[in-house]
Amino acid sequence: MNFFNRSNPIGIFDSGIGGLTVVKKIASYLPSESIVYFGDTARVPYGSKSNDTVIEYSLQDARFLLSKNVKLIVVACNTASSVAIDALRNELEIPVIGMIEPGAKMALETTKNERIGVIGTYATINNKAYSNQLQQLNNKVEVFEKACPLFVPLAEEGWTDHKATYEIAEEYLKELRDKKIDTLILGCTHYPILSKVIQEVIGNDVTLIDSGTAASGIVENHLEGRNLKTHYNGLGRHDFYVSDIQTKFKDIAERFLGRPLDYLQKIDLEELKSHSGSN
Repeated sequence: MNFFNRSNPIGIFDSGIGGLTVVKKIASYLPSESIVYFGDTARVPYGSKSNDTVIEYSLQDARFLLSKNVKLIVVACNTASSVAIDALRNELEIPVIGMIEPGAKMALETTKNERIGVIGTYATINNKAYSNQLQQLNNKVEVFEKACPLFVPLAEEGWTDHKATYEIAEEYLKELRDKKIDTLILGCTHYPILSKVIQEVIGNDVTLIDSGTAASGIVENHLEGRNLKTHYNGLGRHDFYVSDIQTKFKDIAERFLGRPLDYLQKIDLEELKSHSGSN
């Protein structure tokens, strides 16, 4: 397998559709790069799973992408980034970029009052992935975290402007409003799909941080630094694979990305698990 071919695609995986927010950002930064995306829609969400299970699933997802000759992998899932990034980097011979460090750095560059909120899945919040990273980079910052697990199914359903979404957002975010934060990290790649609701509820004086945006710049730097940036000048090809319900995925993905999907295929979970022993 040739990892160092510039024409090879970028690999991106997530537990569901949330990673499409990262696909959109990377495609806008690097329009000529091809992308292979895997959404583990049969096993979403990862945020309620044990750490061991998240690591197991993440390794399967990454090995599947390796079978597509990707030159770099983006872990477009904050839960997997917080739990499995070390295991992935130890296992794989290509660069692996997560969401936590890029998002934390962007938040620190943005905040004026050093009061930062973080919303994410139970796993991301319980593992203190962002608060540990933020404190490591700046021990003066105050971090306020809140698990918002229902945002994932709302995003998966495409309920971006639904009354129920506003009500749930109000319930989740009211305590963060009281903390006088000026910056809020969307610590799950599903959450930018709901950014309109989140912004309205948290208030316009709070800047939302999308880790996918931050990670896109890191991806570009990695490719340039390793001389892996494609020389192709046209639009890159985007291939999508999911483990369940490809019709719903296609509808949401095309609406969100604003373009038809080049290719979409459902992958059987047994095929996915068959990548467990291969590298």
